[in-house]
Amino acid sequence: MKPGLSLRVSQHLALTPQLQQSIRLLQLSTVELAQEVEQMLDENPFLEQAADDAGQAQEVYEAPERQQPVDDATYSEATGAGVESAGAEFDAETPAVDTPADWEGDGSMDAAVEDGEWGGDGSAGASGAADDGDADAAELARTHQSLTDHLHRQALALRLSEVDMAALRFLIESLNDDGYLEEPLQVLAAGLAGSEDPEQLDELVHRFTVALRLLQSLDPAGVGARDLAECLTLQLNAMNQDEEGDPAVVQAALCICRQPLDLLARRDLRRLAQACGTNEEDTRQAMALITRLEPRPGRRFANVERNVIVPDVIVKKTGRGAQQAFSVQLNPDVMPRLRVHEIYASALRGGSKGEGHQALQSRLQEARWFIKNIQQRFDTILRVSRAIVERQKNFFVHGELAMRPLVLREIADELGLHESTISRVTSAKYMATPQGTFELKYFFGSGLGTETGGNASSTAVRALIKQFVAAEDARKPLSDNQIADMLKEQGIECARRTVAKYREALKIAPATLRKEI
Repeated sequence: MKPGLSLRVSQHLALTPQLQQSIRLLQLSTVELAQEVEQMLDENPFLEQAADDAGQAQEVYEAPERQQPVDDATYSEATGAGVESAGAEFDAETPAVDTPADWEGDGSMDAAVEDGEWGGDGSAGASGAADDGDADAAELARTHQSLTDHLHRQALALRLSEVDMAALRFLIESLNDDGYLEEPLQVLAAGLAGSEDPEQLDELVHRFTVALRLLQSLDPAGVGARDLAECLTLQLNAMNQDEEGDPAVVQAALCICRQPLDLLARRDLRRLAQACGTNEEDTRQAMALITRLEPRPGRRFANVERNVIVPDVIVKKTGRGAQQAFSVQLNPDVMPRLRVHEIYASALRGGSKGEGHQALQSRLQEARWFIKNIQQRFDTILRVSRAIVERQKNFFVHGELAMRPLVLREIADELGLHESTISRVTSAKYMATPQGTFELKYFFGSGLGTETGGNASSTAVRALIKQFVAAEDARKPLSDNQIADMLKEQGIECARRTVAKYREALKIAPATLRKEI
């Protein structure tokens, strides 16, 4: 075959480093963006932080004249982000909204823990705004004492030998976040011994057994338990020692904890009363007492700093009645105020083009591009947020029941962006609204068919299910089939399996567990 030369014309998209940076900045959360800005400030001498006042807020996004023009069409095609400004006006007096997320149980301990009386009641995708009188959540998180530190401090007050103190400290360090000792003492001893000497292993197991009794006597009650039944038993024994509650009821509760916990989870009153030899009234009171105990002793020592949410966008209500509207603003407290260091830039322009000039020129261009990309990030977030508020206006007025079906494609087509860009914008970005603080993804949901031929949002259907369960007769709770029939009466076609899926997403227990004793 004879070799030859040929020409071929083709089009392809090249992602320059600047475009790659734009895509990465767009999908970062507020915390991750702050870390990125700090790193860039440390690495690039041409980038500096502007004064934190309203007069210089606009300087954040005034990018100097670019030396290498960027193709706006290429950027829009690659990232879906427009380079035009959204015309946002930043209110310097708008306060940041710090919203601590609600606590929720993870249901991993036991079937009995999944009962709603023991789990957190956090809402799906939302957390209420903090009251003005509450302490700052971030400050509380920074000063919060961990469970390990709390137990070590109590251990210092015990008069123990060095060996016993070392064993107690080892068990404290082996606890999980809930305060449970997951590993058996024999496994812990075998891992520490490092040899197959049976005498040394038995000695370690003995030391750990003594240390475990000491650990289980510390505060909070129930810490150091190996399972849920032991945790509840330790708390009931502590109530006995403190002479709290009716002794007969406490004894009945102790007997219940010795039975299989699935009986307690099913609230099988008759079988528990028969197994414990108590009357139904005492058994009922004992079951009520158990539900008031803490299944996770380490819950109040958990690190809550990761649950602090600072919104990227703030929605305010304007007007009243028929003239009611909503204004959308970026949160000025999350916007980094950056600018090019004018002294260094002027020195570079006026200096001679000697060795290293090209490298410094590259760092100056990098600083300008970074400011430009941050501007495009916030402009895109604002445009998407305004489109969401416009389409979900009924939600901001009436709540979850008025939520309409919305998919990423609708916002992408309206703004002329790519669907992947909308996905990046709505991930880990939050909006503070009169209804609470929500992730932007919360406003997107699939639709269920209705008798009129329209669609009902899955979020609205979940809100209806929550209302039905809240209004049900506790002695005769609604089954999934009954809820599906009630939704059908509302004109919403929803299968029983779909109802069960939404109910589990709302952390609502099945009808058998919701039944009042």
